[in-house]
Amino acid sequence: MSAQPVLVACAHGTRNPTGRRLIAELALAARAQRPGIRTTAAFVDVQPPTVVDVVQGLADAGTPAVVVPLLLSGGYHVHVDIAGAVGAHPGAVAARPLGPDPRLAAVLTDRLREAGTDPGDPLTAIVLAAAGSSDPRSVADVQSTADLLQRDWAGPVTTGYGSAAKPTVPDAVAAARQAGAERVVVAAYLLAPGHFHDKLQGAGADGVTAPLLPDERIAAVLLDRYDAALASTRSGAAAAH
Repeated sequence: MSAQPVLVACAHGTRNPTGRRLIAELALAARAQRPGIRTTAAFVDVQPPTVVDVVQGLADAGTPAVVVPLLLSGGYHVHVDIAGAVGAHPGAVAARPLGPDPRLAAVLTDRLREAGTDPGDPLTAIVLAAAGSSDPRSVADVQSTADLLQRDWAGPVTTGYGSAAKPTVPDAVAAARQAGAERVVVAAYLLAPGHFHDKLQGAGADGVTAPLLPDERIAAVLLDRYDAALASTRSGAAAAH
């Protein structure tokens, strides 16, 4: 790859206007942290342009690309949709998703504190609420994030899902209460507001945190994923020669 590849920030897609704005601002924040980098947006669902069309367009123009999934775990969208989009074009590569990462756990901790949650209270349970995937790799990634979060919390940290994986968030909240928690707070493991965040309000918890965005640390993670994918591509090219 000779030219500096375009960073294709590939999000899930949402109909929520605030969610759309925050995802757009994440790419702008990455450009502010790395002046001169070129970014463009793509989506795997709900809204255009699709990642397939964006990667195809860049390939047709002879422009190399690194697709960074703006996703918090590696499920179907990462391993099938995005992998398929880049697989057809030698000049395109996919980075790994944003999570798990200690910086995301740090943002979650800040959101929990903002919601009035005491990290030192052993009777406060945290349910890490993720969108959910039937892919076991995604579930493992979410559990890794829960393990990172647990380091900062005296009370138990468990996981709950919006769809496709078990337990559901309401079931995880109920289980935490049955296990003896006096207070249960849902930590929304979501980048931005949307359909799933709206549903969390009805999960029966004592509080629900705001999503992760906006936060400068997420733009830093995004750039690290881009750099790592680029480095592995270059080392692979050097080995081939």
